[in-house]
Amino acid sequence: MDTNVNKKKFLEGGRIVGAHGVRGVVKLESWCDTPKVLAAQKRIFLAEKDGSYKEVGVTTASVSGPLVLMGLDVLTDREAAQAMKGTVIYLAREDIPLKRGAVLLADIIGLPAIDVDTGHVYGTVADIRDAVTSRLYVISVEGGKEVLIPDVKEFIKEIKTEEGVFIRPIPGFFD
Repeated sequence: MDTNVNKKKFLEGGRIVGAHGVRGVVKLESWCDTPKVLAAQKRIFLAEKDGSYKEVGVTTASVSGPLVLMGLDVLTDREAAQAMKGTVIYLAREDIPLKRGAVLLADIIGLPAIDVDTGHVYGTVADIRDAVTSRLYVISVEGGKEVLIPDVKEFIKEIKTEEGVFIRPIPGFFD
């Protein structure tokens, strides 16, 4: 049973936070694992009002600290770049490099959280948050309650995007 049949074709890759220079280069806040992943893209996509996505070519890209400086073939001056401030950019799923065995966070959200030992379904992964020492899986359980599970091998045993997130909770997590 594939619980994630409707995997998104386009995934959020970052947000334009301003203009850089006078030639239409934008500064991007990267939402990828590292800014290098975003800077390596040859194209990005912009969401249209009708729900479609418009492909935009990347002419230049470099990492500058936590940001990515990116030239887009649709921008020629600072004013046009500044007008895009706040715009979320999208990446095509097939353009995102993944190491063997890695999964995209977007594919985990919506999966059931299943006890690896008993098969009991506790709830659904509603969100994934970054914390100081590890990510936290937000499990939405019956009654609207949320339970936070640290993304460490002691608790997260296996992720199968076609089945669920297999966990080993300690007593009290779901009480």
